[in-house]
Amino acid sequence: MLSILIPTYNYDVFGLTAEVQRQCRLSGIVFEIIVLDDASYRFTTENDRINTLDHCSYSILGQNIGRSKIRNLLAWKARYDWLLFLDADTFPTSDDFIPNYLTEISNGEKVIDGGILYKPEKPGKDKMLRWTYGNDREALDVPSRNQNPYWAFLSLNFLIPKRLFEKVRFDETLPNLRHEDTVFSFTMQQLRIPIKHISNPVFHLGLDDFETMLRKEHEALSSFKNLLLTGKISYDYLRMGRYYRFLKRSHLDFFVKAFFKLTRKSLIADISKANPSLFWYDVYRIGYLCSIPDQ
Repeated sequence: MLSILIPTYNYDVFGLTAEVQRQCRLSGIVFEIIVLDDASYRFTTENDRINTLDHCSYSILGQNIGRSKIRNLLAWKARYDWLLFLDADTFPTSDDFIPNYLTEISNGEKVIDGGILYKPEKPGKDKMLRWTYGNDREALDVPSRNQNPYWAFLSLNFLIPKRLFEKVRFDETLPNLRHEDTVFSFTMQQLRIPIKHISNPVFHLGLDDFETMLRKEHEALSSFKNLLLTGKISYDYLRMGRYYRFLKRSHLDFFVKAFFKLTRKSLIADISKANPSLFWYDVYRIGYLCSIPDQ
């Protein structure tokens, strides 16, 4: 009935697996939980305990294949008709997490997005930018997500029929630099596959420190520009794409690049504060995007 698919890399995912397995057993459903490790070098001993849980398996790939390929491989290994994808650094916010998804299972061709929350306790200064960004831009309520259902889609907590997943799949041609979920949701939009957003969130536990977040953002922006230039997504799909197209068409990107070069250090100082400004973070992002050479 339900295949729960969890990709992991250098993360202890035993607690998540055990909790989801407990809820499945209490629900009395036919299920399996498959955890695939993308060639980790940490937490493999801890995660190997997953193999002691009924209907659960954990295995390590011989080489790192990236976020898109590992999700497609998990779907290929799945035996059941419904696939529930969860990221390793998440955890259900309630004991009804699995029952809530079970009420959505039907013959309908749709994707169910459960959403995300961040714990209310503020982290240390070094992780405040990630916490602030997550709460403001990702942890949206259902009405807000349903206003822009494709744009609001996150691949860390969603349910999809296997037959529908096989029509979409994650694009394995993408560089392993993030935005695979952006292309996935854009493809769903192009194919007119409906997304239903519900209130069934997981906590996002893996808060990156400032340096890690900035590095990942640089990677994501490089990937995003590649997606725009190769036509993998349209400029209209995300707000950042619309901004970038306007700057390019107005020949203002050169000035934004120059401004970014002059103010980069001060922008970093501002967004690394204990109370970071997302406005200046967006300014940093568009400046960095304009500074990436066309390829």
